[in-house]
Amino acid sequence: MASSRESLIFKCSECGEENYLGSRNKRKHPEKMEVKKYCPRCNKMTIHKEKK
Repeated sequence: MASSRESLIFKCSECGEENYLGSRNKRKHPEKMEVKKYCPRCNKMTIHKEKK
């Protein structure tokens, strides 16, 4: 049985830095994720989008 969880990398929408790792259930949430996280390169909270 294959796992329905998918590992992902979150990328800052302002500078493009890949800062965070995460996972999601691709059956329940097929759309791309967006989270607000701290970016050390921008030195502020920014939207981080799922990198594909």
